[in-house]
Amino acid sequence: MLPYRRIQALTAEREVAMSSNIEALILDLVEWVAKEPRPYADVMDAWRTSCPRLTVWEDAVDRGLVQREATAAHGVIVKVTSLGRSYLAAHGRMVASAGQTSAVAPASVAASPRV
Repeated sequence: MLPYRRIQALTAEREVAMSSNIEALILDLVEWVAKEPRPYADVMDAWRTSCPRLTVWEDAVDRGLVQREATAAHGVIVKVTSLGRSYLAAHGRMVASAGQTSAVAPASVAASPRV
């Protein structure tokens, strides 16, 4: 049997690994929605899960990175928020806006002198 402290350490390691996995998935979700607004049903088909420890969609909404919006023409759509765009830029991810797409260069590349 493992000592109690070892069990605590293993649990903490697992939670850190799960947290970094969820963070990467949240980035993927926000980037996907930033490319173009998506129908809510499509987002739910792709990102909803019944796993209580994998809360990608819920975390993105709770953090204000994406939002639902009712439209007359397309029903409920999911759009990235300005906070979501900032989140993507801070992590060097693709940022899209109204049909235009631009890559965000990492700070080390953006700061390097041009020759």
